[in-house]
Parts: sequence; structure tokens; C-alpha cells
Amino acid sequence: MIKIYHNPRCSKSREGLEILQNSGKEFEIVKYLEATPSEAELREVISFLAIKPEQLIRKNEVIWKEQFKGKTLNDEQLISIMIQHPKLIERPIVINGNKAIIGRPPQTITTIL
Repeated sequence: MIKIYHNPRCSKSREGLEILQNSGKEFEIVKYLEATPSEAELREVISFLAIKPEQLIRKNEVIWKEQFKGKTLNDEQLISIMIQHPKLIERPIVINGNKAIIGRPPQTITTIL
């Protein structure tokens, strides 16, 4: 099953959703700002993306700049921060099976459909 972690207020996330809708494939929408992923879910997403937790953080967000920028944080702390502040999670994320991609630019989503 294909899943998109989606923020309706983000233009890139909306473009990613449109790509999925146009693909004709079935998928699930996870509005992660409303239904924050659990620690286990976030760890799974990170493993499917094959990245470090820090690479999933939106570092231009005010929350990051004001509270965390310049601090030395380990992976556990970064995961905890993303759960506490889901707005910091990069978007959109599309998962297909055990593969995932950050849809930036959104066209990259087509590579895992």
C-alpha cells in the first residue's frame, strides 16, 4: 500500500498528492500534523528513506531556528523533537512497500510508484 505523509498547507505536498491521484494507484493519506507518527512509525519512515534523522528535519522552520539550531543533538533527541514538533518533518514523504522518498521536488515521487 502506498502512503503519503501530507500537509495540505504545503504547496509541494499538494503537488505530491496530485501526482499520486493522477497515478491511478490506491494510496492512503496521513495528515501527519493531525495524526503525529509514533516513535516507531517515524523510525520506520527514516529506515525506509535510508537517511539520518537530521536529514528529515526542516531547518528553516522558526521552531528549529529558535530552539534547536546550533545544538548538538543525537538521533534519539532528533526523533523526539520531530514527534513533539511534527511541523519540522520534511514533506511530502511517500512510502511504497519498504521504500520511501521525500517528494522534493514532487516529481521524484514517480520513481517509487
